[in-house]
Amino acid sequence: MIIQCIVNSFRSQMLQAQHNLLTDTLKIALYTGNANLGPTTTAYTTDGEASGTGYVAGGIVLTGTTIDTATETTTTPAVVYVNFNNAVFSAAVTARGALIYNFSKSNKAIAVIDFGADKTSATTFTVVMPANTSTTALLRFP
Repeated sequence: MIIQCIVNSFRSQMLQAQHNLLTDTLKIALYTGNANLGPTTTAYTTDGEASGTGYVAGGIVLTGTTIDTATETTTTPAVVYVNFNNAVFSAAVTARGALIYNFSKSNKAIAVIDFGADKTSATTFTVVMPANTSTTALLRFP
């Protein structure tokens, strides 16, 4: 089962200054529906990882990390949000979800993405990241 979330361990690790999202190497790996990923995932795993022509275990490096802040107003709290460039895999693969993890920090898990259904590519598999705003970015911290 794949449950989309920012994993529990990452939330506490951020407050302990264990991650630097701008300088650490962050990766994204693809998974089948057989994977068990969710709030209690603590690190990258090969269990349930996708496979296919051109897909390499461990996934690919995420690029274009941006961190922004939406200022608090009288009606909305301040939000720090993080986003990345689209992740493009040169692979023929079927995947149900993905795991973003910090390769620089012992493969510690950051977030799980659920695609909602199996997605298949014949040549290139692209994970399209949401718009980089305080209400849509992939990682948001109110």
